[in-house]
Amino acid sequence: MNKPAMSFDSKATTWDTDPMKVARACAVAQGIRTHVPLTLQMTAFEYGCGTGLLGFALQAHLQHITLADSSTGMLAVLQEKIRSSGIANMRPMKLDLETDPLPQENYQLIVTLMTFHHIPDIDSLLRKMYSLLSAPGYLCVTDLDSEDGSFHGPDFSGHCGFDREDLRQKASQAGFRNIGFSTVFNIRKVVAGGEKDFPLFLMVAEKS
Repeated sequence: MNKPAMSFDSKATTWDTDPMKVARACAVAQGIRTHVPLTLQMTAFEYGCGTGLLGFALQAHLQHITLADSSTGMLAVLQEKIRSSGIANMRPMKLDLETDPLPQENYQLIVTLMTFHHIPDIDSLLRKMYSLLSAPGYLCVTDLDSEDGSFHGPDFSGHCGFDREDLRQKASQAGFRNIGFSTVFNIRKVVAGGEKDFPLFLMVAEKS
């Protein structure tokens, strides 16, 4: 994954102390529960899981969730959270889908939060996620709507958010159907010139 893994490693121990990140994960989990018929028989996969805030908000509604990230620091915090909570249906995995082989398992649900804008080749990532899904299965992507680059600043080399219709077309070309969007959260952030709102969408796409 084209996240600067070392910078995420250094942020891992304080990641969960940011109330916005906790609120964001809870809002996204609520959006997923609203738009996807989760069951206790479903297996799930989260890519770019960080410290597992979203996974923890979903795990009680699933049979099992595998949480993958390329940051060893994030995964270390996640592993300790799983251990200390005593939760048995969560498993961390070190994985970079840009360079590593696909996991052997298939999943009925794939979720990802604020990860897509770090990945250069979205078409390839969508095809890989389609391959990882069982049929029927659901892909839930939450990320930034198109923005002017001020969210990360001038040194960021990833995507400045996404146009929803463009992402819908990419998901359709990867094989997904019944692709829908909703707004699930708003990040209010101090940028050059003052505060600015950055809406987050939830895309739900199906493999049938």
